[in-house]
Amino acid sequence: MADFLIEHIIKLIETANYGGLVVLMAMESMILPIPSEAVMPFAGFLLFLGKMDLWLIIVFSTLGTIIGSGISYALGYFGGRPLVLKFGKYLLLNNHHLEKTEKFFAERGEKTIFWSRFIPIVRHLISIPAGVGEMKLWKFFLYTTVGGALWNTILTVAGYYLGSSWIEIRKFGEIIDIILIVLILAAIGYLIYKKKHKKI
Repeated sequence: MADFLIEHIIKLIETANYGGLVVLMAMESMILPIPSEAVMPFAGFLLFLGKMDLWLIIVFSTLGTIIGSGISYALGYFGGRPLVLKFGKYLLLNNHHLEKTEKFFAERGEKTIFWSRFIPIVRHLISIPAGVGEMKLWKFFLYTTVGGALWNTILTVAGYYLGSSWIEIRKFGEIIDIILIVLILAAIGYLIYKKKHKKI
């Protein structure tokens, strides 16, 4: 599945060039299984071959990040509260958790949005709770742009220096993804255990 996905990522970038970067990074910033660790290093490889320009890579990939994050923010902002109140009980969420989310993003949303751009899985999801928490729009886009541009640049430069071995970055990213999934599942399991024992 991973090889199939990477093959299509390569084809889209080779065919649509910078436009492909916008589309892929917009998808990557939403709840879609498009890994930036596969998109940006390949762009770096094309930079190494002289087929792309560094500044244009950064501009268009960051534009994609902004578009995708903005759509996810809008989903959280316009549909978040009703969805959480309606379906939240199935995820152990309630109005109290929603209020805490809103307060959290009002107080510490900037750092969260910025650093989440460097964390696999989290960066796919973080824009929705930012919307639910009604984080100020200018702050959201400022820290999304800065964090996204920096992350995209790091991966592009890494792909440039790795050359034809750029795919190795994706393999490393997959290991991090697995570790994070295990940690998240462990945290969810702990919360369920804690909640059940409170009722006893």
